[in-house]
Amino acid sequence: MDSAAQRRLKAIQDHLVSPNIDHHQLMLRANETAGEFAFGQGYSVVLPEKLQTGKWNVYRSAHSPLKLVSRFSEHPDIGTLHDNFVHAIDTFRDFKYLGTRVRVDGTVGEYKWMTYGEAGTARAAIGSALIYHGVPKGSCIGLYFVNRPEWIIVDHACSAYSYISVPLYDTLGPDAVKYVVDHANVQAIFCVPVTLNTLLSFLSEMPSVRLVVVVGGIDEHLPSLPTTAGVKIMSYSKLLYQGQSNLQQFSPPTPDDTATICYTSGTTGTPKGAVLTHGNLIANVAGSNFLLKFYPSDIYISYLPLAHIYERVNQILMAYYGVAIGFYQGDNLKLMDDMAALRPTLFCSVPRLYNRIYDGITNAVKASGGLRERLFNAAFNAKKQAIMKGKNPSPMWDRLVFNKIKEKLGGRVRFMGSGASPLSPDVMDFLRICFSVNIIEGYGMTESSCIISAMDDGDKLSGHVGSPNPACEIKLVDVPEMNYTSDDQPHPRGEICLRGPIVFKGYYKDAVQTKEAIDEEGEYIAPEKIENVYVKCKFIAQCFIYGDSLNSSLVAVVSVDEDNLKAWAASGGIKYNHLAQLCSDPRARAAVLAEMDAVGREAQLRGFEFAKAVTLVPEPFSMENGLLTPTFKIKRPQAKAYFAKEISDMYAELSVSDSVPHKTL
Repeated sequence: MDSAAQRRLKAIQDHLVSPNIDHHQLMLRANETAGEFAFGQGYSVVLPEKLQTGKWNVYRSAHSPLKLVSRFSEHPDIGTLHDNFVHAIDTFRDFKYLGTRVRVDGTVGEYKWMTYGEAGTARAAIGSALIYHGVPKGSCIGLYFVNRPEWIIVDHACSAYSYISVPLYDTLGPDAVKYVVDHANVQAIFCVPVTLNTLLSFLSEMPSVRLVVVVGGIDEHLPSLPTTAGVKIMSYSKLLYQGQSNLQQFSPPTPDDTATICYTSGTTGTPKGAVLTHGNLIANVAGSNFLLKFYPSDIYISYLPLAHIYERVNQILMAYYGVAIGFYQGDNLKLMDDMAALRPTLFCSVPRLYNRIYDGITNAVKASGGLRERLFNAAFNAKKQAIMKGKNPSPMWDRLVFNKIKEKLGGRVRFMGSGASPLSPDVMDFLRICFSVNIIEGYGMTESSCIISAMDDGDKLSGHVGSPNPACEIKLVDVPEMNYTSDDQPHPRGEICLRGPIVFKGYYKDAVQTKEAIDEEGEYIAPEKIENVYVKCKFIAQCFIYGDSLNSSLVAVVSVDEDNLKAWAASGGIKYNHLAQLCSDPRARAAVLAEMDAVGREAQLRGFEFAKAVTLVPEPFSMENGLLTPTFKIKRPQAKAYFAKEISDMYAELSVSDSVPHKTL
């Protein structure tokens, strides 16, 4: 960690007495070392020591220290990308959504807009057309073109009809595109005329493809293939018309369903596909929601590659807030012209572009010389000192100097985001002063569904990438060969290990590299998923699953089905005076747990998803006893408190049974 970062980061001070974790999480090893995370008071908290040998060193965001975020607090019903877009349509139907300035004839004009409602209609047509052409539910759909409204619409169609989007991009090269299409068994590919030419050169080598859709293509100009080829080529507009004429009902996914497979460069030379679920992506955006706030009045310019997770997650967040998204022309050299036309308020980019902006401004100032250079330096220094002291700079400096610079980005940018690689603190401070914006930096990766950490909105410190996303927790592991330890002072260092609902499910069809990335220190467990499995048990009317991260097992509290439990007791000749007495009978608990195990095996629960102990209760979970919401969902914190003694007793029982030595046969 460099000295600049050391001066900015604070020492670990906050300690929790009890983390009250409701579930275990999956841990991912990142080939990075912690050096510039904000692990200090007001930023993060360190969890209590685990009752085991070795170091613990697990940190969470101070925004949500008692639990990891997996849903939006304002809209907990949003569990998938489809849910998120339905929310956007319901809330922002007539608001501007997708904008482009390229006309049909190829000329460039002002931005033309599609509303959220119109985009929703188009996504239903595209999804319906895929069904019309016999593409099975759960199939992979390739997207082989740069940012434009159709990319987003196709992605929404995949979410609405339970298809899996697979971005394809030129930087991987033609051989890699062939590999990805074959590896993911891609059934349909959306492309543009330029990428169509590339596809045609090796289409015969991709036997899984049955449909190629050309965005911006004209049917009369598209090549025709013999029927023996088994592949249809058509324009996007024709597919849209077919879908409108054959509309199908949505086939929504579940949070555990795969939303996308993002292929990245593999260490073996072939791309590896990171499998991300709807729940992964929603959790990441919901956690980021604690750090960032946008509004329907905002306008975002989309130019970062949609094939990368950075821009994908930005798009999800923008839809949640009803932000208008304007697309660049597809040429980075024309980006400044697009920004001047769009006049965005939100701009996310990478250090390479920010460095170019910095160099352009500083070189122009030096070239101006004389009075102009002295005025700029005076304005810059005065504004910087005011910001560092937490004061509002004089608006005079903006009027005299900086408003002209702001116009370079359209004049309305209020927020800048930076990721993908470190941004120099000097450049960050320079941008903050010149453009009068809030600029934040984040850190993430595809395997974590994007954001692992990010600065808080309004944070004026530079040289760090913020605190953990509230949807994950970070552990520092010593790296002796680099002399990095979690005991380093004044700030801890180490290999970054991550866990939480944002962590991917593994690399597609690649168990070896998945095992290298994900260790065995627990798995993320969605309790609702397991509860939905166990309620199929004949003895169970309602079920509450609980997992404490300081213990290695799940436990269950079951509101029993009275008739079935009494019938079981009668068949076994078991006597009891009342239902509560039967519920406390060890034989009844054993019978219910055995039935739960059988149901769990049939549902193919993984080993750590099985409840290892159960408590039977005669009374139902209800709104009257505070355990259910009006929509009959379990209130998890209230249920944990209500059954605190039963949970404690089950873990104590499991602890005793684990400590009893086994007899040798």
